[in-house]
Amino acid sequence: MPKVFLVTGTSTGFGHDLIQEVLNRGDIAVATARKPDTLSFENTTPSNYLPLKLDVTDKKSIAAAFQQALKVFKRVDVVVNNAGYGLTGNFEESTETQIRRQMEVNFFGLLDVTREAMVTMRNQNPKGGVIQQITSTGGLWGAGGFSLYCASKFAVEGFTDSVAKEVKPEWNIKFTCIEPGGFRTEWAGNSMEFTERHPDYDHVDIQSFMIARNGNQPGDPLKAASAMYEIAKLEDPPARVVLGTDAYAKIVAKLEADKESVKKFEALSTGTDVDGLVQ
Repeated sequence: MPKVFLVTGTSTGFGHDLIQEVLNRGDIAVATARKPDTLSFENTTPSNYLPLKLDVTDKKSIAAAFQQALKVFKRVDVVVNNAGYGLTGNFEESTETQIRRQMEVNFFGLLDVTREAMVTMRNQNPKGGVIQQITSTGGLWGAGGFSLYCASKFAVEGFTDSVAKEVKPEWNIKFTCIEPGGFRTEWAGNSMEFTERHPDYDHVDIQSFMIARNGNQPGDPLKAASAMYEIAKLEDPPARVVLGTDAYAKIVAKLEADKESVKKFEALSTGTDVDGLVQ
């Protein structure tokens, strides 16, 4: 039986390619965007495709999109929180407005979509579904020039780890964090926002680096979309998956370095209990 996928941020990049993958594989796609009239996909019919307006910073539009999806297709099986963007630049260069908006879109917007998805999946019959959070290697690994972006993605990772432990098993709601590395999407192109340079940070020119890297990343977005689809269809999807050879190498190296650091200070860490504590 076809599954109903509701994906945010489907104008370009992973969101667009995932919707096309869903359609190509014979499932049902609810493609959401701030301007749904601009969306264009192949192989669409009224029975397998529904474009809807959804702005993750507008709770009313989130609720309306889910209500319309339920009205047309009766259920939602997979929700993919893909909408987001990168604020690039050093922390001290970031304005208050830029900082707040980065968190509003990448974190608070995702929370609001996740809440609506959980209510929907808990109440439909049969219960259940999969919620995919498109985070980043920047959700596990801090990168200079991306302090606010990484903060938003770290927040998503911690939230998702926790909320996955709050749901009842019988609700059958599964969560997966998808952590891509560098892919040839518009994330590092037209979608990226840059801060205004600060003279004291002339040693870090992250904007020039990202402009040069854009279009030369190792990852193929179409292959990422296929992987996201396959993960969503698993009976027991993993809590997190990294995508891309660069992402895999980076995260494995970080995990090994973290383990080494923790073990190095084992005596200090374990020597802070109350004297005579019995466990």
